Amino acid sequence: MNIFMNSLKPCGMNSLENTLFPIFLKLDMIKTLIVGGGFVGLEKLEALLKNDAEANVRLIAPEIRDEIWELADEHAGVSLIQKRFDPTDLQNIDLAILATADRATNHAIRKQAKKKGIITNVADTPDLCDFYLGSTVKKGNLKIGISTNGQSPTFAKRFREVLENILPEDTNELLGNLKKVRDQLKGDFSHKVSELNRITKTLVDKT
Repeated sequence: MNIFMNSLKPCGMNSLENTLFPIFLKLDMIKTLIVGGGFVGLEKLEALLKNDAEANVRLIAPEIRDEIWELADEHAGVSLIQKRFDPTDLQNIDLAILATADRATNHAIRKQAKKKGIITNVADTPDLCDFYLGSTVKKGNLKIGISTNGQSPTFAKRFREVLENILPEDTNELLGNLKKVRDQLKGDFSHKVSELNRITKTLVDKT
């Protein structure tokens, strides 16, 4: 994974359009480090576990909130280490989230992480982030990521709520039925795409 991380640039705040490339990570197959055991660390951990309850996460902090300990008890992939951060803690880490209450500490750890080619999110400091933890809408197998390019997490949160209310509860059933149709289709890839486009066109046709 570190092969391509060194080419990533920090997310820019000056662009007039959102140039971020959305990807969906298999959090149970990579190693994520959270530094910080306060409210922000809790918020980041909850966001990861909301998307994948089996996420492989290590959290390090000298003081750790009770809610974080409770989450660790409920999720086998979460390990907690109650101590101060040490550069060796970055060993074999793919993704780092820096959520301490001290900005200088976050900046210092980021520099060390960058030297190792680890992509990093620095809480509340968008211009130092390689990636953002965007809002996501989840309905079974459907997942929609929302990004405001770090401009307004609050808007992303509210828009997520709008989508959650709009999407029907049987969305996952619909996806399952479409998969069955796809599996039964004959012909080459182009033909399958054409048929699926024809079948799903009714989803967007005006009534």
